[in-house]
Amino acid sequence: MTSKRDDGAGVPARRAALRILDAVMRQGLPLEAALDSATRGLPKDADRAFAHAIAAEVLRHVPDLDALIDSATRRRLPDDAKARFALRIALVQALALGTPLHAAISTVLPLVDGGPRKLVHGVFGAVTREGAKLPDPPNLPADVSQRWGTAWGDAVVEAARHAIARLAPIDLVFADPAAIPDMPDAVSLCPGHLRVPAGTPVRAMPGFAEGGWWVQDIAAAIPARLLGAGDGRVALDLCAAPGGKTMQLAAAGWSVTAVEASTGRMGRLRENLERTRLAADLVEADVLAWAPLEPVDAVLLDAPCSATGIFRRHPDVLHRVRPSVVAEMVTTQGAMFARAADWVKPGGQLVYATCSLEPAEGEERLAAFLAQRPDFAIEPVRPEELPENVAPAADGTVRTLPGMLGPAGGLDGFFIARMRRSS
Repeated sequence: MTSKRDDGAGVPARRAALRILDAVMRQGLPLEAALDSATRGLPKDADRAFAHAIAAEVLRHVPDLDALIDSATRRRLPDDAKARFALRIALVQALALGTPLHAAISTVLPLVDGGPRKLVHGVFGAVTREGAKLPDPPNLPADVSQRWGTAWGDAVVEAARHAIARLAPIDLVFADPAAIPDMPDAVSLCPGHLRVPAGTPVRAMPGFAEGGWWVQDIAAAIPARLLGAGDGRVALDLCAAPGGKTMQLAAAGWSVTAVEASTGRMGRLRENLERTRLAADLVEADVLAWAPLEPVDAVLLDAPCSATGIFRRHPDVLHRVRPSVVAEMVTTQGAMFARAADWVKPGGQLVYATCSLEPAEGEERLAAFLAQRPDFAIEPVRPEELPENVAPAADGTVRTLPGMLGPAGGLDGFFIARMRRSS
């Protein structure tokens, strides 16, 4: 760790950004988890927010930042070299965040010791003197482009580049679709939904304190919508936090038991239920170790996955997720699938959803399940059950991809299947 004796104004936020990037790119931690520990001790919320903004912007532009750095060095810096991390931070400030050149470099040099300082200063100067710019839209990491290009085609890769280039809009889901207020600049893409521009202060929006709505990406809201009205029937929401699907089911009249293994995430779910004044039974438990007392009418399995579908808001997934991570998630999903299926009554429904753009965590996982469980069959999703301009696949499942709803601001990548148990 570099000494903090030379930290001046602005340096602590850049040092925190360095810690965030190190945690994400070298240790494989999620951005939000890294943020909590890396920014602890910063005196101002503004410093914390700026450290987060720097790290997130670096993660959106890593391939392009590295190309600029490599163009100005005789010998390629190791991927995990502190000098490379410092240069990413300096360059992204200068080229993407509008920080003056002198401030971008002077606040980063204290992050490195000895010879690397001279290297960082020299490379930064060489790049910026040439009038370098970052491409718009950014390039995705090469392995991600190849993987998604193989799975979905080059047009989806190009759409993903455009999607990560801009902040995602904010989607609101209303407990009562008949009680949607007028909001400036808001659009509705399905019943009970409003979309407001990115950056709109959530807590200042009409109705926040009253709890009539919550923030939930429009794609993430599809799985619970597919179960329809509950009419007092019993549903399990598995891996439930932060609670959007639980609140949807409760608002639709289901008697909901929400199961979540994480204590911290369960706390967020509880807070959301209290604010919205919706009721659910909360169970803090691992789905692989817990079981209900008896079968239920519906199970919603929001399965743990690589989360590559939420890359717009969480660009860290593009750098953390490797084939080994996907393989681990597929194994976990298979075990959860097998348990959850046994908890569905004959004639009941099972909805499987993942926020992943990896077919192994969606289409392929579903095919393996159906081959093992002939007592379940896909119950095709109807076009009228989905948001505008989102259509079901030929087999009745739902796959949302970059490029869908593009003119309206896009949506997260999800795979969703609704099934019914025959016996």
